[in-house]
Amino acid sequence: MNDDDIATRKMQFLFALRSKGVTDPRVLEAMEKIDRGGFIKGLFSERAYEDMPLPIACGQTISQPSVVALMTQALDVQPRDKVLEVGTGSGYQAAILSQLARRVYTVDRHSRLVREARDIFEALDLSNITAFTADGSFGLPDQAPFDRIIVTAAAEDPPPPLLAQLKIGGIMVLPVGQSDHVQSLIRVTRNDDGFEYEELRPVRFVPLLEGVGRES
Repeated sequence: MNDDDIATRKMQFLFALRSKGVTDPRVLEAMEKIDRGGFIKGLFSERAYEDMPLPIACGQTISQPSVVALMTQALDVQPRDKVLEVGTGSGYQAAILSQLARRVYTVDRHSRLVREARDIFEALDLSNITAFTADGSFGLPDQAPFDRIIVTAAAEDPPPPLLAQLKIGGIMVLPVGQSDHVQSLIRVTRNDDGFEYEELRPVRFVPLLEGVGRES
């Protein structure tokens, strides 16, 4: 693929995001700057600029770009925010968040995915991301509280440890629902009186599993 083809695909990529309702200029700028192609290997790399989920290692997927962008937009990340991402996967979502937040902590139960994502973050000089292998359903108590939390795997309900690690005034975006059915993307806002829940759109994500995955 030559440079003109890549430029055309990227232009179509951004147009597709706008057509799906991504309007935040900071999110669009981050999506333009972080090349999704760098997070996809092998047979599927040619499809990096298509708006579709693609398989990655450890039986996981990289979400379709419009969902990444819409979740990021719903999170309303501010420049001084400290963000927790549960489900590092390819590292793509964390890289997008790194363009918007002061600090990003990302956790995944698969050590292989964390290692590969760290290599990409280093290559891209994304020094404000810290990646851990851990059971993400428990969050990162040592680094809490967080201004924003994003979960890229579906739980039946928002995990209580993650709710507890959200600052007053903080926002969490995550899919909820049974893993073998269409789930709902929701936004949770913590206030002085508790939590407010807002349903955003139907989505499909891999399930949020407890424990740390076996080494692949």
